[in-house]
Amino acid sequence: MSARTLHDGEFLKLLRNGHWEFVRRQRSTGAGFIVAVTEARELVLVEQFRIPLQKRVIELPAGIIADSADTADESAEASALRELEEETGFRGTHTRLLCSGPVAAGMTDEMGYFTQVSGLQRVSAGGGVEGEDITVHLVPLADVEPWLVKQHAARGVLTDPRIFIALHFVSR
Repeated sequence: MSARTLHDGEFLKLLRNGHWEFVRRQRSTGAGFIVAVTEARELVLVEQFRIPLQKRVIELPAGIIADSADTADESAEASALRELEEETGFRGTHTRLLCSGPVAAGMTDEMGYFTQVSGLQRVSAGGGVEGEDITVHLVPLADVEPWLVKQHAARGVLTDPRIFIALHFVSR
């Protein structure tokens, strides 16, 4: 069956294939999730307000791969280096693709790519590009889970469960 367009937005397209509706990004080859650990053994995390949830969410640094004319030929690894520096102020020297797979198979055809970035050097404060309000957190690996629980209890901040995928790879 071929998909029929229900809505064609600036960034997303709503499609229907048979009885199923799903979204597709207009310009992208996937979503990148970055696993970055400092020399002090701290996991680099970001926090930002997410409009669909109307809440702040703590996440891995992440971004859309090849979403503009400037990045059209970008690989997951190149995107990880670019997004890590934009969001967190850390520049990395090495990348390694850890795994890939569907982001939310019932909602989108988007694929996610988990990339480890190492050789970190802090070159700026980070915070994202214009329009993003990103707070950077450096959390000791041994304290990530209790720290996340504390953030939720104290401030109502949500946790993206992809952080636990990162912890799995870091612990191997």
